[in-house]
Amino acid sequence: MKDVTYQVLMNDEEQYSLWPAGREVPAGWHPVGSSGSIDECRSYVEAHWTDMRPLSLRRALADTIDAH
Repeated sequence: MKDVTYQVLMNDEEQYSLWPAGREVPAGWHPVGSSGSIDECRSYVEAHWTDMRPLSLRRALADTIDAH
């Protein structure tokens, strides 16, 4: 599968996924503009996905902290 071009997807919870370019993007996901080899896409994700917690959890924790 070395010849496959991938794209980086993100969902509303700001979680990332690698997906073969040219295939229909699954519901709930959208391309973030990065595509290339699987290694290039992995590098993009590693650089940008610095907090693996879902967005809803990060917001809930922030609300809890702000309330104190």
